[in-house]
Amino acid sequence: MNSDKETPIEVLIVAVEETAGSALYGMMDVLLSAGNIWQTLVRAEDEKQLFRVRIISKDPGEFRCGNGIPVKPDCCIGDNPKGQIIILPELWLGPDEALHDRHKRLTEWIRGMYNAGAAIYSACSGAIMLAETGLLDGCNATSHWGYQDLFRDSYPKVRFDPAPNLTYADPAGRIVTAGGTTSWHDLVLHIISRHASPGEALRIAKVYLLKWHTEGDLPYANLVRPVPHGDSIVRKCEDWLQENFRNIEAIVQVTELAGIPERTLKRRFKAATGTTLIAYLQNLRVEEAKRLLEAGQMPVDEISEEAGYSDTSFFRRVFKRLTGLTPSHYRRLFQPIMSA
Repeated sequence: MNSDKETPIEVLIVAVEETAGSALYGMMDVLLSAGNIWQTLVRAEDEKQLFRVRIISKDPGEFRCGNGIPVKPDCCIGDNPKGQIIILPELWLGPDEALHDRHKRLTEWIRGMYNAGAAIYSACSGAIMLAETGLLDGCNATSHWGYQDLFRDSYPKVRFDPAPNLTYADPAGRIVTAGGTTSWHDLVLHIISRHASPGEALRIAKVYLLKWHTEGDLPYANLVRPVPHGDSIVRKCEDWLQENFRNIEAIVQVTELAGIPERTLKRRFKAATGTTLIAYLQNLRVEEAKRLLEAGQMPVDEISEEAGYSDTSFFRRVFKRLTGLTPSHYRRLFQPIMSA
């Protein structure tokens, strides 16, 4: 928290060609409004600037970021600007697109700023740039669920988990990663709460109609994603399970289809797909349950049976573990989307 309320906190938001403009300018706008927009609306007299926010890039000069949005940086890393907070917004990257030293000077600068005492925050795929610095090695981190495979393959030292909405990477809380695409909403409220005051964060949330997403990223995740591999037997089993996941004896029957011992199939399945055979089956069933919950008012016990479960209590436990929500809560959360 800022100890000198008269001195704005220095914030540097990193922008590169891959940066999502909505996150870049959205966070900048909200942070600059802290301390004054609510006060203006209620005609209070104690307006102040809590944050000084600047856009920083690796080189001087204007450029265009994601979707061709123009960016005019306030400074570049060569200017050696002061910064108490460094923010890495969302990047427009594909699910298999690691940066691979694409911005090496910038990641070295980020690491140097952390070593000098700055707090580092990343939103969504901004965690990929943070992972490039090495600061997440051996640490917990989160990002959009679509980047699970990327972190596993390109940044194996990072303990990646898409479930939390915010994750502290270090005991001091100087490195914080945030989850999905609009997680910058939660991140900017967290920054205001932590560095200004919880009350100011609440006022900003009311002005901008921002919601703290306490349910995290899991309810939005697609549990079944194809993984490229060359094991034809495993691929045949995947295809069969996608059509027959409702079968109570699915594991037994898919093992017979494979024509190899069950233990061997399980080992090869995990090696090829990165997930266990039983987890793949559970993911298929829960995805079907999610579809049915979104599609109408079918009772949960009927959905459980339709998805391949004979025990509704067990289904509820599996669903909660994989989505973070009960089936009823999931239906309520996605009902507006369904009926819009």
